[in-house]
Amino acid sequence: MLGAIIGDIIGSVHEGVGTKTKDFPLFMERSIFTDDSVLTVAVADWILTGEDLTDLLHAYYHNFQYRGYGGMFSEWACERERKPYNSFGNGSAMRVSPVGFAFDSIDEVLLWAEKSSAVTHNHPEGIRGAQAIASATYYARKDRDKDWIKARLETQFGYDLNMTLDSIRPSYSFDGTCQGSVPQALTAFFESTSYEDAIRNAVSLGGDADTLACMAGGIAEAYYEGVPNELAEKARRLLDPKLIDVIHRFRNRFGLTSENTTVFD
Repeated sequence: MLGAIIGDIIGSVHEGVGTKTKDFPLFMERSIFTDDSVLTVAVADWILTGEDLTDLLHAYYHNFQYRGYGGMFSEWACERERKPYNSFGNGSAMRVSPVGFAFDSIDEVLLWAEKSSAVTHNHPEGIRGAQAIASATYYARKDRDKDWIKARLETQFGYDLNMTLDSIRPSYSFDGTCQGSVPQALTAFFESTSYEDAIRNAVSLGGDADTLACMAGGIAEAYYEGVPNELAEKARRLLDPKLIDVIHRFRNRFGLTSENTTVFD
């Protein structure tokens, strides 16, 4: 999930700006972790502890306020609602990467991805988006090649993944739905040559940049077996110690340490 969090931080300054180039500084003075990182860590905490996910999402929202949460989620969490609100927003897909790293069968990944989504985003598109990102992360972790993953996701989830970044980029704008951002994030990963390139691809589409980079970043971390240590170090400096603690415990629990990324080990 570290790749998702770094993607979120890098994309944070590009959200809603309409960046249409891959040539930009990865970290800037205004770079911050947003709701994408907070809720990704909340899902990791849920997997680690078995606590009630609704309670955890409420708690993380109240502990890390003003991080760019969506309106429906903010109202739900602020009032500590218990029922989901039938959303198909990409909030379900942005927070799901820990599921793809934690489980060792696709059936478990699909089940836990649905659970992670359904407490808020119980609309079929919200669940489909979460399952697609989690499955892509799982398949990448299991050393499947990109052509295999692409074909599998198209069959499994019915997304059209045949468009290229060059064809998407000119007319693409901010889209916070799963159906309008998950395929684009997947394409950013498929066309990448490295973890960093996947993040640059995602941001360059000019849409919901932090969430696109978060979704693509988690998959890219799995595929490229870690993230560059220098990026992890810069991200660590921007994260709250409470978030760092959960990331550290999650990586140790699920054997995600690597030679490429030692900052959180």
